[in-house]
Amino acid sequence: MAKPRLQELYNAKILPQLVKDFQLENVMEAPKLSKIVLNIGAKEAVGDAKALNKISEVLGIIAGQKTVRTKAKKSIAGFKLREGMPIGVKVTLRGQNMYEFLDRLINLALPKVRDFQGVPTKLDRRGNYNLGIRDWSIFPEVHHELTDKAVGMNITFQTNKESDELALAMLKGFGMPFVKSTKAA
Repeated sequence: MAKPRLQELYNAKILPQLVKDFQLENVMEAPKLSKIVLNIGAKEAVGDAKALNKISEVLGIIAGQKTVRTKAKKSIAGFKLREGMPIGVKVTLRGQNMYEFLDRLINLALPKVRDFQGVPTKLDRRGNYNLGIRDWSIFPEVHHELTDKAVGMNITFQTNKESDELALAMLKGFGMPFVKSTKAA
C-alpha cells in the first residue's frame, strides 16, 4: 500500500529542510507528528444518550475509525452531571490515518470555512498544537442528511519534541494555513 502524500512530503522535503534550517546534528532531533486526537464534548449527551450515538457515528466517518466515549471525571450539580456519565467522544489517529486526515483537513476542510483568514499560530509550549473547529460540516464526509445541527470539535496535533519553534516549522511545511502576521518590522 502506498504511503499517504503528506507522509512522503515529510520524509522527502520537510525533514531535510528542518535539519538544515535548525542545524540539527541528526534527523532524530527533528520533530515528528506522533498523533492527532479529535475530541467532541456534547452537552446534549447529559439528557439524551441517542445524541452521543449520532455524534459518535459522524466523528467515526470523519476520522475513518471507531470512536471512544469519554466520561465525566467529576460530578457537577449545576450541569446535572454525575461522575462516570458519558459526555463526549474522541478518536486518536496515528500512522496512515493520521496523515490522510491531516491532508483532508488542510486541503479540503479548512478552505471551506467562511471568511477564512488562517488558523492561529499559538502552540502549547510543549510542541503540541490545538485547533478548535466550530462546525464539522466543513469535512467532505459529513452530509447534511447525517446530522441536523452543527457540532464543534477540538483537534490536537501532538509532536515528539517539546519545541514550539520546531513544531511550528514542521506544521508550516505540511501547508497548515496559519494567519499571516500583520506586525510591521
